[in-house]
Amino acid sequence: MKRPSLGAILLGLIPFAASCFTVSFWDRIYPMILGLPFNLFWLISWLLLTPLCMWGAYRLEEPATRNNRREQGGAD
Repeated sequence: MKRPSLGAILLGLIPFAASCFTVSFWDRIYPMILGLPFNLFWLISWLLLTPLCMWGAYRLEEPATRNNRREQGGAD
């Protein structure tokens, strides 16, 4: 099994860091965004952005995995 690239790891860590380590920046009731307190809006937005980051990490890894299978003689 091939190790993931640094770019894929960083893309995977972005949502984790954004939702866990930025609490002191967004732990406010005001301002309200779309009728939600900012902290709730922040968490919901990262719930929606996490799949995009994971898709980007997958796209970084997919060509390397495909090339690795060809070198080993597997079907594509």
